[in-house]
Amino acid sequence: MTKKLGLETILAHAGIKSDKTTGALAAPIHFSTTYQHPEFGQSTGFDYTRTKNPTRATLEKTLAAIEKADYAIATSSGMSAIVLALEIFPIGAKVVAARDLYGGSFRWFNDKEKEGRFSFTYANSEEEMIAAISDDTDIVYIETPTNPLMIEFDIEKIAIVAHEYGAKVVVDNTFYSPIYQNPIPLGADIVVHSATKYLSGHNDVLAGVVVTNDQATYDKLFYNLNTTGPTLSPFDSYLLMRGLKTLKLRMDKSTQNAQAVVEFLQSSPQVKEVLYTGKGGMISFKVANQEKIPTIINSLELITFAESLGGVESLITYPTTQTHADIPADVRASYGLTDDLLRLSIGIEDVEDLIADLKTALEA
Repeated sequence: MTKKLGLETILAHAGIKSDKTTGALAAPIHFSTTYQHPEFGQSTGFDYTRTKNPTRATLEKTLAAIEKADYAIATSSGMSAIVLALEIFPIGAKVVAARDLYGGSFRWFNDKEKEGRFSFTYANSEEEMIAAISDDTDIVYIETPTNPLMIEFDIEKIAIVAHEYGAKVVVDNTFYSPIYQNPIPLGADIVVHSATKYLSGHNDVLAGVVVTNDQATYDKLFYNLNTTGPTLSPFDSYLLMRGLKTLKLRMDKSTQNAQAVVEFLQSSPQVKEVLYTGKGGMISFKVANQEKIPTIINSLELITFAESLGGVESLITYPTTQTHADIPADVRASYGLTDDLLRLSIGIEDVEDLIADLKTALEA
């Protein structure tokens, strides 16, 4: 078949018919760490599983396809993906980054800046980011939408400016996934995901993804991957591949649910501000009475108080003490991440049950 396949077909067929030997419909899990050479000086293409694994390779083919890219690397976590992506740049590289970041990203960025590995300029908005890009800029790092303030950045617009100055653009696409956003065709040079989140979708896999269209970039990434070893295990590769099959269905449902939850939150007198882009399952909201946050969280019965996001189950997170605790309080406050903010990851449950749970908790 020469026709270009649609996204839903690519997802549903992840790993299908990849085993030519037996004809197994589902992709087999190859646990072997080493592979027999047919003869001296010959290879099957697989030598040692840190370097390349058949199950992981099948997964990576699907990941590249759904991000409309040529190359994908599956890693052991979202943070290992970020580290792998940035470590290919030279010591002293100058980075312009969105100010509103996942706390784990900030923690690593902050440590690297103290070591002199990178230097960072942070931007609160798209306009600030574009203004900060100059001849000295090596990397522009974007989360869009941002975590947890849900600020969107125009990737294409920023990439045009960055490339004019010779800078590379790295985009964290975890929140939107390839269902709502493909940064590579928009001009991004590297895309990263915490595949723990929407791509796997079931809160049972720790994984990351790095994607690029440039072979030279891929070669650097692959060399570092093989050298340092943050690879995804065969079993986790299989689980992630299995989760991908329902990505479109899950994203559609979580968006539908989130839109209804946002409508409820906007009508609640206990809520003073709702942050939502209109698509995806991520919502942040600020409560009218910050002192009630422990009561609100403890009163929830259906929505789980836990870190992470993107699973079929709805979660609530308090960034101040959880995901963003490593960002100093004064820094958080300076860009609007205040202590009255809660973050919701809306799952695929009956939305009326979710709203009822939130209503009871907010009124407790």
